[in-house]
Amino acid sequence: MDTQQTINNLTSLEGRVSVITGGASGIGLGAASRLAEAGSEVALLDIDDGRGRDAVRSLEERGLQTSYYHCDVTSDTDCSQVTKEIITDFGKIDVLFNNAGVAIRKNTVELAEKEWDLALNVLLKGTYLLSHHVIPHMIAGDGGSIINTGSGWSLKGGPDAVSYCAAKGGVLNLTRAMAIDHGQHNIRVNCVCPGDINTPMLRSECEQLGEDHDEFMRSAADRPLSRVGTPTDVANAVLFFASDMSTWVTGASLVVDGGGLA
Repeated sequence: MDTQQTINNLTSLEGRVSVITGGASGIGLGAASRLAEAGSEVALLDIDDGRGRDAVRSLEERGLQTSYYHCDVTSDTDCSQVTKEIITDFGKIDVLFNNAGVAIRKNTVELAEKEWDLALNVLLKGTYLLSHHVIPHMIAGDGGSIINTGSGWSLKGGPDAVSYCAAKGGVLNLTRAMAIDHGQHNIRVNCVCPGDINTPMLRSECEQLGEDHDEFMRSAADRPLSRVGTPTDVANAVLFFASDMSTWVTGASLVVDGGGLA
């Protein structure tokens, strides 16, 4: 086998099934595209059915194998049911990318209890719930890779984002705990920690803070690599964790932020 073929094999996801939450837009859609390009069949999960079906249609027009499933990651019933549907349709789950998210930009005084609950339920409980239902199937299938979406704010605090920072800090340590528990099952669990990424969520944050999006994009580019990130930047890190390039990497976090935390 030549060197190029070896590299191709390391990055290939041929024959694998990947599940992505929050897959209808932003980082989730970028990851869906990249994993499908690597050969994986991809199940997109989201609560926005219209956007989810549009995402699948756009990927299928490029010849990429994707399917859409409705799932509210805060619902145990939804997570249980969608896992059963995917196992019925594909027979297995090799990769789980827990990516569904919400960002509420308020401090402790401003934040309402229901907003705290929403953030923690989507970002932290949702990561737990879907993993809870998927991991037994990974164990039965001799292993898999779970990638959780953290944040640069998993590692440091940020302004006017108390629920987001709390949840993302939890996601990072949940990742470590899951890696310890399930390494024996050949399940690797890692965390990708993006900085500012040009997504609909980032635009929503600007609106919440009363900031001009274009001005924010210019100011947020004040980092070593001099630009805001793209979903593809994060998707490449997800591919690393999903593929055989990272077979001895678990319990790790990878910051993808253009050097913002440097």
